[in-house]
Amino acid sequence: MSELDEESDDEPAETDGGVRAYTVRLELVDEPGELLRTLEPIANNGGNLLSIHHERGNITPRGHIPVEVDLECPPDRFEGIVEALREAGVNVIQAGADRYGEELNVILVGHLVESDLSDTLSVIEGNTHASLVDLSLAAPEGMDAVSSARLRLAVDTGRAEDALETVREIADEKDFCVVEPLLGGDA
Repeated sequence: MSELDEESDDEPAETDGGVRAYTVRLELVDEPGELLRTLEPIANNGGNLLSIHHERGNITPRGHIPVEVDLECPPDRFEGIVEALREAGVNVIQAGADRYGEELNVILVGHLVESDLSDTLSVIEGNTHASLVDLSLAAPEGMDAVSSARLRLAVDTGRAEDALETVREIADEKDFCVVEPLLGGDA
């Protein structure tokens, strides 16, 4: 049995140098400086930020703002990061490993801003095993005209087609055109 075969499906994805990717879900109070205060324990304990999903328009039942932080660190540091967050008074809702072993790049074209781009991104992240890593938006004729966005998604291993299907469904609902990644090549 190879070393890869022995790794459990519950194990987090390992990246270069023994560093693994993790996701921490938090609830923050809507006050100035709260996000910065939350990120300090991560940096101080050896975590490297991959992405932050912070949407002030959504409120948890307790009236706080949900925040999802994707980070990477050596496995032996992760529990220390979570403990440091709790010691700093941050409400940690969920802390665990997300297995982001693939990347998916797609382009959306249409009235992206008019149709609430923030909602589109929330639906993608909420209905897939993916996390938005990078977004580039081009609206050369203004926000009310046709625009395009390149989305780079970190996707759970083996779930790229599921994530792509969700993007297609959203595009159909909102009358977007999807430029899908080319399959079958290494480049």
